[in-house]
Amino acid sequence: QVQLVESGGGLVQPGGSLRLSCVGSGSIASFNVMGWYRQAPGKQRELVASITSGHSTTYVDSVKGRFIISRDNGMNTVYLQMNSLNVEDTAVYYCYLVNLARTTWGRGTQVTVSS
Repeated sequence: QVQLVESGGGLVQPGGSLRLSCVGSGSIASFNVMGWYRQAPGKQRELVASITSGHSTTYVDSVKGRFIISRDNGMNTVYLQMNSLNVEDTAVYYCYLVNLARTTWGRGTQVTVSS
């Protein structure tokens, strides 16, 4: 069984930075996709960024130039470096893994951007 554990959320002022981490464990194939979704109060969950095991990346337009997704394949870990945060980035951030045609989700980590 695959499990994902996120860390790194918290409270930050506008303009600040945070780094999220997500570690996967269990049966994970060498080819997979990992990434981050987020869900703000009253809004639908949206894809923030994704990265393949070959390090191809995608980003939602609202975070391009501010967020960087990366991964360590050997550690089954994905990171999300979030810079120039603004209040609209406030949400619960969920890590996900697409592996062997199955999607696994983490429990989520809260990111709050507020002065």
